[in-house]
This record gives sequence, structure tokens and C-alpha cells, in this order.
Amino acid sequence: MAAPVRWFVMLCAWGLALTAVPCLAADAPDSVAVLVTYHSLSGSTEKMARAVAEGAKTVPGARIALKRVGEVTGPDLFSSDAVIVGSPVYWSNMSGEVKTFFDNWQFKFGVFPEFKMRNKVGAAFATGGQVSGGKEVTMLTILAAMLGNQMIVVSGGGAFGASATTEGDSPGIDDKELAEARDLGRRVAEVAAIIKRGARK
Repeated sequence: MAAPVRWFVMLCAWGLALTAVPCLAADAPDSVAVLVTYHSLSGSTEKMARAVAEGAKTVPGARIALKRVGEVTGPDLFSSDAVIVGSPVYWSNMSGEVKTFFDNWQFKFGVFPEFKMRNKVGAAFATGGQVSGGKEVTMLTILAAMLGNQMIVVSGGGAFGASATTEGDSPGIDDKELAEARDLGRRVAEVAAIIKRGARK
């Protein structure tokens, strides 16, 4: 690479690094960390998860992590201010992978006896093939696991969270369902910010 070109590239990289520094301030007083995690086999729940993350990103100061449940670590959980969990409906309940994720809170990450997830915001979303296939039950089981950990659960996009029907007369995930997922993400980030501000007072 010619010297003038090399210097130009270095200067550009240096300038980009300077502009990126403020965005990386993880401990900024108004920032909230939102973990969106999910299990997806067909891709439908992943699509909803991405929409949830998009909604959370619209809240100023929100930092979003999007991961499959099997990729989540203890530090991911404990550094978050909010956790939003999504699952497909398996026999009117959360999938085995999501159930294992919650079991790992104790057996792998050791949330007890200190209740390390206490007062973090929690929410749920689900996808299912049929209109009455168990999506609300699935979201309630997710919220129940969070309540057992003394988290503060909220809804958004629907009475218990965001959901999508993926078979029959509603194949795939439509724009309305994606909008509800974004609404859930936005509300969770907003509530987490309110709680975090209140805790600092």
C-alpha cells in the first residue's frame, strides 16, 4: 500500500474510533442493558426476537444483546437490566431448550440464594402454529419462572407479551405481529430505564 493511502486509511480509522467512544460507555447513567434471548427451530421465533430487539433499540440509552438461549452466559444475565425471553410453543408450553435455560439459572449460573435476578425487568414472547395452540400459556410459564426469581414482569404487544401465529390462515409472521414485538421491546426498555433511574435516587 502506498504511503499516502496508508496514512489516509489510518487517519480514517482513528477518526472513527474517536466518534465511537461515547457509544461504548456501558456505565453511562441513562443506559439500560436489555438481553433478548430465544429458541428457534424454524426461524419464526428468531424473527420475532429481532423485532423485539429493534423495538428496544428505539429507547435512548438502551444497549441490546440478542442471543439464543444456549449462548447466554452468567455475566450476560447479571449485567442486564432487563431480560426478554421468547419460545416456540411445544405442546402448549415453552420448548425444552427454554426450560433448560431457566433451569441453568440455578444449576449453571447460581442465581440463588442471593436472588441475583431480583428487580430486573422480565418479559416474554411466543410463536405457535395455531390461534389457540398455547401461546398465552407458554408466555405465562416464562413469566412464572421470572416471578420465582423476584423479577418485575411487564407485558407489551398483548396482554401477556407479544405473540405470532405461524400456520393455517396466518402463515409466517405478519407486519402486525412484528409491530407488537417491537412494542414489547420498547416498553421493556422504557420500564427498565424508569426503574434504574428510581434506584439511583
